Amino acid sequence: MTTERPRIPTTADERETLRGFLDFHRATLAKKCDGLSDEELRRQSMPPSTLSLLGLVRHMAEVERNWFRRVLGGEDIPLVWSDSFDFQAAYDAREATRAEAFAAWQAEVEHARRIEAAAESLDVTVHAERWGQDVSLRTVMLHMILEYGRHNGHADFLREGVDGTVGV
Repeated sequence: MTTERPRIPTTADERETLRGFLDFHRATLAKKCDGLSDEELRRQSMPPSTLSLLGLVRHMAEVERNWFRRVLGGEDIPLVWSDSFDFQAAYDAREATRAEAFAAWQAEVEHARRIEAAAESLDVTVHAERWGQDVSLRTVMLHMILEYGRHNGHADFLREGVDGTVGV
């Protein structure tokens, strides 16, 4: 499997630019996992951390689900891998498979895309009960870009540790 990353628009409006950066980062995470076996994807960084490439995919499924479906969409749904709202649980992918993790992540990305596309503007604002404050679609999209950027940095090191591959 070879993941193609979309080009980031360089002269688009704000929404298309945010969408482009977010999709670029989503594809970067997938690309970091290309060509690896389930065992390689589960390889942990260093004790006591359970961090692995597959754990990052699972974690990002939870983050997509939380911000787009729970916060913006107002859905009252649990996390995928934790009944106690523990985002760290997704990192422990010792028993996970590529098929299971990627299916969940891709499903959440598709939900997120639909929610974002249906929003009237980046100024759409909802009340985030967990933080007791309002949050806009713009803020959520920026947060997601930063979240992926941070974790794609982790993915760089994890991939290099698995097979020496650097860059994307």
